Amino acid sequence: MIHDEKLKVLMVEQNEEDANQIVHVLAQGGFKSEFMRVFTQNSLLDALLAGEWDVVLSDYDLPSLDAQAVLQTIRNQGLDVPVIVVSGQTGEEAAEHIMALGAYDFVLKNNLVRLVPAIRRGLREVKNYQHFISIQSALQKSEVLFQAITSNLPGVVFQFLLTNSNRTSFPYVSDASETLLGLSPRVLMDHPELFPELVLPDDRKSYHQLMITSAEQLSTWNWEGCIQVKGDSDIKWISLRATPRKLVDGATIWDGIMINITRNKLAEREIARSREQLAELSSYLQKIKEQERARIAREIHDDIGGTLTAIKCELFPCIDGTAKKPEFYQQKARSIDCLVDRVMESTRRISLDLRPGILDCGIVAAVQWQAKEFSDRTGIACKVSCGEEEISLDSDLAIAIFRIFQETLTNIAKHSRATRIQVKLFELDKLVLLEVSDNGCGIKPGDLEKHDSFGIRGMRERCQQLKGNFHVSGDSDKGTKVTILIPTDNLDQQTGNIVDLENKIDKKSRLEAIPRKKKLRGTK
Repeated sequence: MIHDEKLKVLMVEQNEEDANQIVHVLAQGGFKSEFMRVFTQNSLLDALLAGEWDVVLSDYDLPSLDAQAVLQTIRNQGLDVPVIVVSGQTGEEAAEHIMALGAYDFVLKNNLVRLVPAIRRGLREVKNYQHFISIQSALQKSEVLFQAITSNLPGVVFQFLLTNSNRTSFPYVSDASETLLGLSPRVLMDHPELFPELVLPDDRKSYHQLMITSAEQLSTWNWEGCIQVKGDSDIKWISLRATPRKLVDGATIWDGIMINITRNKLAEREIARSREQLAELSSYLQKIKEQERARIAREIHDDIGGTLTAIKCELFPCIDGTAKKPEFYQQKARSIDCLVDRVMESTRRISLDLRPGILDCGIVAAVQWQAKEFSDRTGIACKVSCGEEEISLDSDLAIAIFRIFQETLTNIAKHSRATRIQVKLFELDKLVLLEVSDNGCGIKPGDLEKHDSFGIRGMRERCQQLKGNFHVSGDSDKGTKVTILIPTDNLDQQTGNIVDLENKIDKKSRLEAIPRKKKLRGTK
């Protein structure tokens, strides 16, 4: 027996002798009691507010306060204190009634030997109940935290069960399943067979094989595949990752998450496609470079080399030691002079092909010269509009813009069947805009994605290297427009919106045109 176990007792008892008898029994049972005796409603309420009590011992039916009122008062205060009714005499029916109202036990005063065990049992039940409430509260907090986490995860948290008879089920599915899978958690848990039906036929085999392997080896279930939600035309890539564990009955259960990786997959494909295009472009440029080298070598050999050979042949008779008439030497000099002029012309032409000297005069002059040379060569009218007489650009930037312009004209000559070209070259807000429009047959969207469209691809790559924008648009039988927009001084700045800049340039052009019109009217 445990001695001197402290016990705070609130006694609802009017008879002092009965109260002392109860205290004596508690002392014999090993309790060192600290008690207060009350027998009115007000004194009971004051006592409950004054301190904490381990147990309430109440008579069944006092003149001013019965056990039912005691229970109600304690309940109103929100207290969890065991109430044991200690009564002098009452019937079995009354005992059952008071127990139903919440009393922990009912003890007769002439049989107080049951009081100590009843108190101990009541204290134990209260302790267990409080422990249960504490666990329940912690469980609720954990549930709220779990729900908060799963609702903010970029995927579906789930539990997946595979029985020994190969039956599958979803014991748990988070709310995100409706967004990702088009199925509510309840529908998926009630009909687990709906999920494999979402998987595209080409990926179902790998889905089942990896699931079986994970169950047999208890290894992580990693699967990536495509699904298509019913009623949705888009196909989604999802990544499933789950960890398995065996249950007592031999079934396998996975805890995992499914994530939408469509954007990542599209980015991977775009990167792979870009790398493939860059490899093709690099191979093409290398091929063009070799062809250009071969062309230059051929021109030097055939043209310059042939002419130099002819000069040597003309000089040979002059140095053989045989005296000749003056007219002979004069005729040879004139012939050699013509041959030297031809060498100089060939050298100038080859140099212009490699790098036009007009670029030293600025990008505006270079574009105007190239437009005139193109128009003279092809017969296609080419009009150039420039916002300034000169635009100061870095040498590398000027060459890049000039090469893009050359390639654009080449494409027009090859494919457009145009008769007129409009060229705009402007600088505004530290950006340079080159726009080339023609009235030809127009480019089609599919033409931009052709495997061998290296010209357009090369122009786009040049612009991207310069942190600029490149845009091609066209309508059937209405022509094509090529627009490039490149920063002039800071290659890290944003180029902005092409349409906005074009509007600013059009407005600037109209304002600059007003004084010229007034001047013309005045001179007339």
